[in-house]
Amino acid sequence: MKIETKLVRVLSGEPVWPPPIWLMRQAGRYLPEYRELRAKVGSFWGMCNAPDVAVEVTLQPIRRFGFDAAIVFSDIMTVPVALGCPVTIKEAEGPVLTPVTHAAGFVRDRAHWEEQLAPAYETLKRARAGLDRETSLIGFAGAPWTLATYLAAGRGRDEQKAAKLWAYRDPRGFSELLDIIGECVAFHLIRQLEAGADVVQLFDSWASALTSSGFARFVVEPTKKIVRQVRSSYPSAKIIGFPRAATLAGYELYARETGVDAVSIDTSAPIRWAREILSPRVSVQGNLDPVALIAGGKALDEGVDEILAALKGKAFIFNLGHGILQETPIAHVERLVERVRSAG
Repeated sequence: MKIETKLVRVLSGEPVWPPPIWLMRQAGRYLPEYRELRAKVGSFWGMCNAPDVAVEVTLQPIRRFGFDAAIVFSDIMTVPVALGCPVTIKEAEGPVLTPVTHAAGFVRDRAHWEEQLAPAYETLKRARAGLDRETSLIGFAGAPWTLATYLAAGRGRDEQKAAKLWAYRDPRGFSELLDIIGECVAFHLIRQLEAGADVVQLFDSWASALTSSGFARFVVEPTKKIVRQVRSSYPSAKIIGFPRAATLAGYELYARETGVDAVSIDTSAPIRWAREILSPRVSVQGNLDPVALIAGGKALDEGVDEILAALKGKAFIFNLGHGILQETPIAHVERLVERVRSAG
């Protein structure tokens, strides 16, 4: 019989207390065991696509900290690769692709998608076998808008200019691009659930800097379609959405319209606003400043306590407002977990 984990219970609307805790990028460079393994393997992309290695990385933070959830070690750029767009991961620069200027030419053969994305599914199967039944396993994918920004520009960090220009100049073509990406993302999330994920998260890391109408068309609507497609295969699928750095109105629209079970909020979103506006509609996840976790001490304690006080009695998942940073001390993560777990 399958046990409903703390994370799944919260995503079903139950105010579990103390809340479950996991951290975005919890498997990564701040861990000495990860750095040691990375030095042996050499390539981040190689690590993602070698299930033996990816399973080990997925489980490392669970062994060390006992988080309530493990997130599969993979990358959002696996979907562009499955669509036929080669990706190179450059150190200190991130993903590099050949810029795309039209929606034709993408690979839409699901057998090809399955082949290209298979390492993630194998990693999930093996990771699930390595976890106890009380620990959730999270799969994930990049959301269509965020992936479109990489595809249009051939890289990240350009303030989404290339994607926005495409959307302004060729609305129909850009809408087709989002639909093609969304099909593959939905396929990928469904297959991750089949492979053993208890929960899936959509990362819309570049959801900021859009007009209100652009946010509705490029972030909310594609997410809504994906949620609908996933639920057509898994009606009870638990889905977290992270439209990072959205406006408050954007977060509210996202919570109201997309159908996700939880909205993950970034550091700048006021936590008491999230309690009043978001928590009546969805579970809330977030939103400790990753820099406060580096600082430790009073800054960490006060940041944790403010969040816990605001969301007590609500369906809430403790997390960061974005990914954990490389220079984060191990002792500070231990302190964070202890403080959350001892919440009264």
